[in-house]
Amino acid sequence: MDAPAPFLWGAATAAYQIEGAVRADGRGASIWDVFSHTPGKVAGGDTGDIACDHYSRMGTDVELMAWLGLSAYRFSIAWPRIQPEGRGKPNRRGLDAYRRLVELLLGAGIAPVPTLYHWDLPQALQERGGWDNRDTAHRFADYAEAVHGALGDVIPTWFTINEPEVAAFLGHVTGVHAPGLTDPATGLRAAHHLLLGHGEAAQALRAGGARGVGIVLNLSPVEPHSDRQEDLAAAERLDAITNRLFLDATLLGGYPPAVLEAFEELQVSDAVRDTDAATIAQPLDGLGVNYYFPRTVRHAPGEGAERWPGVADVQVVDPAELGQRTTAMGWPVAPGGLTDTLLRLHREYPHVPLFVTENGAAYDDEVGPDGSVNDRERRAYLQDHVAAAQDAVAQGVDLRGYFVWSLLDNFEWAEGYAKRFGIVHVDYQTLQRTPKASARWYRAHIAGDA
Repeated sequence: MDAPAPFLWGAATAAYQIEGAVRADGRGASIWDVFSHTPGKVAGGDTGDIACDHYSRMGTDVELMAWLGLSAYRFSIAWPRIQPEGRGKPNRRGLDAYRRLVELLLGAGIAPVPTLYHWDLPQALQERGGWDNRDTAHRFADYAEAVHGALGDVIPTWFTINEPEVAAFLGHVTGVHAPGLTDPATGLRAAHHLLLGHGEAAQALRAGGARGVGIVLNLSPVEPHSDRQEDLAAAERLDAITNRLFLDATLLGGYPPAVLEAFEELQVSDAVRDTDAATIAQPLDGLGVNYYFPRTVRHAPGEGAERWPGVADVQVVDPAELGQRTTAMGWPVAPGGLTDTLLRLHREYPHVPLFVTENGAAYDDEVGPDGSVNDRERRAYLQDHVAAAQDAVAQGVDLRGYFVWSLLDNFEWAEGYAKRFGIVHVDYQTLQRTPKASARWYRAHIAGDA
């Protein structure tokens, strides 16, 4: 992240979604192990026990990345592999596994771009309160120090936490993600502690000599359904809770007024200490942007409270009502929203280089009689969104990389294996990998042939 060139063309994954091997080499249980094994929590009763078996097939998967021509690979490190109990002496077998992966990547000329936390909190820490407990932020910093101490000689660039908004709100407000809690106050405390953990981990990484440190935020443009004052205010409130809470805290050194009001309303202001703002707002060498879709909202009393803390009167308008195309997840397809997001960051937070760390779509792929997968919709989606990112660059945005989500079809959290985001098809019975048409397009684009 400390040099503007060359531009990174990459793909992204997350540990629990692809690794499998949940009991191998001393790995401890995570909140997603417990959540996915709880009846009714995941579609089809699916778990990540096997997933794509990437843990045993690293060599094959790195060969796929090399075939694609990737210059970077964003993956996550599973905290329970490094500290099975979330604290204490690091597990050498877990660290060695990630060193093998990094060495394979470097041998193929692919830059390793790890994320330290992609939602797989050690279950032992959840039993002590998880992200509702301030101590978890301190434990996360210890974990970051341990990983960097073992791998910092071969990894220069680090992201701390992936999508704290999702981890906090889907995990603690809606309950559709692990640990499955449904309390707005807990969700807001968790958001603050996740950000505090980011800040403390960034300090630990830099103290160890890391050259590049960032955080990954999922950002969705929020547009009012009309120019009525009520709709404008609803959009502003949702933007504050889902976007500006995380942007302002990490890049401006404080929460916006609407977020502070939510802390007061939910009686969790005591979670924020005087020194926290400075800790959270560590200088960043790069901001990871995960973009999937925008939201159009309107004022609707009684709506929203079960989805976001401090937002009780906001309704997200159904994409069908707006005539928008959608993916298999029901998410609107709006490449212009990526351009808008990058331009907004360029205007409002201009001092930090940007990376699109996730962008992709789920579609109902079909394997043809010859075994090929002609995923025309995903190919068009990626082509349009890459063009949208390039449009932002043409308008002056300091964008330094683009990572497709995802390299492989995988365990899609609460959707189990029912939704496929990969540019490489995975047969979940045989675990055979087959590049889709979207992968062939991406390969050609990277090579300059598309």
